[in-house]
Parts: sequence; C-alpha cells; structure tokens
Amino acid sequence: MSQIRYECDAEGIVTLTFDSPDGPVNTMSQAWHEDFIACAERVDAEKDKLRGVILASAKASFFAGADLKGVLRLTEKDTPEVYRGIEQVKAALRKLELCGRPVVAAINGAALGGGWEICLAAHGRICIDDAKIELGCPEVSLGLLPGAGGVTKMTRMLGLQAALPLLAEGRLMRPAEALHLKLIDELAADRAALMAQARAWIAANPQPQQPWDRKDYRIPGGGARAPASGMLVVAAPAVLTQKTRGLYPAPEAILACAVEGTLTDFDSAMRNESRYLAKLMTGQIARNMITAFFFNLNAIKSGASRPKDLPKWKASRVGILGAGMMGAGIAWANATRRVPCVLKDVSVEQAEKGKAHSARLLEKRVKQGRADEAGARRTLELIKASAAADDLAGCDLIIEAVFENRELKAQVTREAEPRLAADGIFASNTSTLPITGLAQASQRPDRFVGLHFFSPVDRMQLVEIIVGKATSDATLARAFDYVQQIGKTPIVVNDSRGFFTSCVFGTWVSEGQAMLLEGIPAPVIENAARQAGMPVGPLAIADEVSLKLSQMVRKQATADLAVEGKAYKKHPAFALVDMMVDEFKRPGRAAGAGFYEYPAGGEKFLWPELKRRFEKPGAAWDMQELKDRILYIQAIESARCLEEGVLRNVADANIGSIFGIGFPAWAGGALQYINSVGLTKFAARADELAAKYGERYACPKIVRDKANAGETFV
Repeated sequence: MSQIRYECDAEGIVTLTFDSPDGPVNTMSQAWHEDFIACAERVDAEKDKLRGVILASAKASFFAGADLKGVLRLTEKDTPEVYRGIEQVKAALRKLELCGRPVVAAINGAALGGGWEICLAAHGRICIDDAKIELGCPEVSLGLLPGAGGVTKMTRMLGLQAALPLLAEGRLMRPAEALHLKLIDELAADRAALMAQARAWIAANPQPQQPWDRKDYRIPGGGARAPASGMLVVAAPAVLTQKTRGLYPAPEAILACAVEGTLTDFDSAMRNESRYLAKLMTGQIARNMITAFFFNLNAIKSGASRPKDLPKWKASRVGILGAGMMGAGIAWANATRRVPCVLKDVSVEQAEKGKAHSARLLEKRVKQGRADEAGARRTLELIKASAAADDLAGCDLIIEAVFENRELKAQVTREAEPRLAADGIFASNTSTLPITGLAQASQRPDRFVGLHFFSPVDRMQLVEIIVGKATSDATLARAFDYVQQIGKTPIVVNDSRGFFTSCVFGTWVSEGQAMLLEGIPAPVIENAARQAGMPVGPLAIADEVSLKLSQMVRKQATADLAVEGKAYKKHPAFALVDMMVDEFKRPGRAAGAGFYEYPAGGEKFLWPELKRRFEKPGAAWDMQELKDRILYIQAIESARCLEEGVLRNVADANIGSIFGIGFPAWAGGALQYINSVGLTKFAARADELAAKYGERYACPKIVRDKANAGETFV
C-alpha cells in the first residue's frame, strides 16, 4: 500500500498511518480509497487478535480532505459512479466503527473535511493542544457538503441547533472548543503524549460503541419533529434563502440532509447524505467554487504572483499619509498585525481622528469578548498620530493614502520619500490613477508601487498591487510580502488607468445606471443585481462610492488622455451621473442624497423621483437579460484586462473579482464564469448583447481564440 502504513505491534494494537507520497498533506485520492478499504477489511478479518486501532498521520497535518483535482473532472453523467464511490468509503469507515475493537484518532494537526470525518468514524478522538490546529467541515465554502458521514454524525452528536452552524456555515473549531463540545475526548501536549494517550484510551475502552449504535441513544434536543426544533425547521429555509438567494445549493443541501437525517435511521441517513454529495460534486457550482477558493486562492497564497528567488521581507515600521477613511483603515490593518505605524495628516487633530477609528473598532472587540482591554490598549499604542514629516524617518514602507488628486499625491510623495529607510519602498493607495505617472514625483521610481486597499479596510480582504513601468521585482516582492504580513490577500496587476478592479467595478455600476436611463424601474435594476449574486445593487454602490467622486475621476481621466491625444470611452451612464450631481444636487451617500434617500435614524430607500424622472411605462425588460448584462459586462472587461496584459494570470482575475468587486462566489470569479458558461456560448451571447446595447459588450479576441482552440481560462 502506498498511502497507508499498517503496523501491528506485540500488544495487538494496529496503527494506520496516513502518509501520502504525492504531497505534503493526505487527501482522499483514489489510491487512498483503495488502501483504506483494504485496511478496514484487514482489521475486520484480524479483529480477534487485535486490542485496538490508532488512526495517525505522518504529515504535519492529520488529513486535508478530498482530492479536489478529481472533483474538477466530474460532470453530471458521473453522478451514479460518484455515489457508489462515496458509499464504498463510508462502508469501510463503518466497518471500523462496528469491528468490536476500540478505534481512536490521534489528531496531530489540522483535520478538515474528509479528514475530520475520518476522525468521526473513530470511537475516541485525542488532539494535540495547539490553538493553530483547525478541525471541522468547511466543505460548504467549496460548494460541497460533508458527505463521508459529517452531516449525519455531527447532527447526531450535537443536535440540529448546534450542528447546523458548523455544517452550513463551514465554521471551524480549535481543539479547546471541540473538547468543550465533546467532539474530542482529550487534549495532548505533543505527539509523543498523543500516541501514549491513544494507547491508554484503547486500554480503558475495550468495547466501545458509537453513540448512534446504542439502544438508548437519542438525538440531543430531539430530531426535526421535536417541539424544540419546530421554529428552526420552519424558519431556517427562509433565513437561508435570504442569505444565499437560492444561488448556492450546498447550504440548502446540508440543511435538508441534516433535517431529513433525523427523521430516519442512521444507515438511511448516511445513504441520503451520499446522494446529496454526489449531486453537488458533479455540479458546475462546486467546480466553480473549488477552482476559485481552493486552487486559485492557494496559488495566490503560495506566491504564484511574487517574483521568485528573492528573500522574504517584513515591514518593521510603516508610515501612512492621510488619516481619512482609507488611511485610518490601513493603520488599523497594521496595528492589529503588530506592525508599528505612523499615521500622518496636516494636523495632529486630524491624525487623532484617524486613530480614533481604530479605538472604536477595538472597543467593539472588547465588548464582544474578542479582545481584552490591555490587549486593545497595546494595539492602539502601535499607531502614532502625527503632523510632523520627521516622524516618518526610518520607516521602511510609506503608504500615501490622500485624496485622488495627482498634484496632492505628488506633493506628499516629495515631502515624505526622503524620510524612508535607506532601502525602503514607497506605495500609493490609489484606485484609478496610473502608478507610472504618480512615480514621476519619486526620486526612486524603481521603489514606487501601488497598493490599492478596499473600503472598509477592516473588512475587505483584498489588496491590489500595481506594478509601474519602473517598479523593480524587489519592490514588488516586498509589497507582496507586506500585504500577506498584515493578513490580506494580494493580487498583482500591471499599470493602467483603473488597473483591474476599478476598471471592472465601473462597468457594472455604469451598466446599472444605463438601465435606469433606458426606463427600467430602479427597484428592478437593484433586484436583478442581487438575484445575479452581487452583494448590492449598482445604484446603491454608486451612492456609497460617491457619484461626485466618479464624476471627478472621469474628468481627470478625460483631461489626462487629451494630453496624450486620446479620447475617454463614452458611456450612456455619464449623462446620468452629471445630471444627479449637477442638476439634482444628489452626489451620494456622504452628502445624504443620491439614488437613495438617507433619513436620519431610518433605513435608506430609493429616491421617489427616480420613478417620475426616468421610468418609462412602456419599457420592456427581461430579468434574465438584466442579470446577464450585469455579469457579462464584468466578465468581458476581465477578459480584456487579461488580453491587454493588465492582469498577469487567471487566479488573480478570479480572486480579485470576487474579493474586490463582489463578483458572485457561486460563479468562481469573472473568468471562471466564462468557463462555466462555455467559451463558444459566451462569445455568442456577448455578440447578442453587443448588437442590442453597443460595443462595450464586444467579445474580446482572447475568448474567441481560446474557444477555437478548445481551451479554457486556467
């Protein structure tokens, strides 16, 4: 056997050691399936001379879960075969449960997904007491459900009420929490203690039974028919649909599987679980989500976009210019990751206002029990509010986060850059202005880079790193390392106006505004976006960003391009933005008036005048076409960014579109969406939209070329 070592000692204790030769973690590959089935059969055959079984791992982690590369190759026609494969593995796990000998899982590291389900098949579970270890079932985040017994067993161990958040939300546990929930039996200090305690557990439990195999077993809190579950069973589907909008089949399947499983016997519940998993595994949404949130995200985390063969770097002190919303958020991001920073503004009072943002967030954490007052105080002390440029002296990174005005950015760059440490780098937090142009104010353009944070910084995970024409690989590598140092996810793009995220973001927001000019009712536009999977409607997000700012950025870009002898691409939405700002004096949420009204102390609502001024009673609209327009315009622009070299790879496109723009997670990102539609079909639909709505829907050549070559975006 290549995946598992079967070792029986003189005392009759078998240790099954998972040790895949194919990589740093153990996964449920086909080879593992075959080995595990063989091991379970051998244990069952030799049980009369065995005292017990220990499930262990030779890796740093215990077990990582399913072989996801194999899942990507599946299609709907594979569903029956997938179901049979799931049932074979579950039969082997069940054979261990019923072998009549104690089986204990010795958990030395992370046990996730299928790895945790292996642990659940053991009668006892002992885990090293390390707060870094994660346990649980995150399958829902990949469009799957825990189908190797996870749903059925977790529900039977914890009851519906306690199990559903762990299953339907994919929430992970640390060892201490798992012990509190009685999902593990003991904690061990280290690997040696772990194995000793596993042997002791076998000695102390010679004839164990799983809870669900005992005659007196009852589901905690009762099953779905119990009075205590009545409200949950009635309300949960509605609450779930409100969150998922019906776009994510996995959480819905988990809820159905958990509830149905309590209405039947254990074996029937397990088979039902297998059916749900087989259907999800062979569906397109799971392929989309696995592509984005496993393969693409792991590629980014492992440094696929980082220049190779350069030493890792850490910022020891960071300067931040501008204590407004963005600068204050960046200061928070540094302080919470223990990176000292100087928050500079034109006055100490302004800088202190920016620091107060972190104080409010920390106060909230203390109230929630997520931090103590002493720790919050230490975090706040890492932010120095200042109006003195000399306080920036020795910073090895300075981030300019002032208003989107080229002259102002140049001024603060020239003032602050000389204070950098000898080998320091300078970054601009701009969302639209080309980095190469901003670097003209720098004495060292090779050490000048863009770091585009997203608002609100405390919640938004993405940072877009923009490489100017002169930006060196060493500077890029340091910027990449810094973004990871403060716990954010970096994508790397080449310089252009609007880069990647702002460019694509603008397309769907403008498209929503164009729909309004076409006479489509504003509520329909907003609902179409949400039904497509966008977090909010285009009119709402335009207000948040500020219609006035959008107008200013466009005017700046128009002037810049005129100098170069180029024209700014026109869009129907521009006239609407100018009307809202100049004629109606409704520049956005910050001013209290935009496409929405913002009553003090009340919920916002669409400006009633939109109906009178823009809605056309005879305007025809189709909800599916509106959803297509919102998704296609973003996917087309993303493909164009890849074609023009703004994007460097597909992973950055998919993760950047989801984390930075809010492109639907169910689609796996903007380029994976094209894959899921099918490149030929996507090009044909883009042609239809271009014929109706204009050249902005023209299908990029890269899509047609790949379609003709039988390729996809990978």
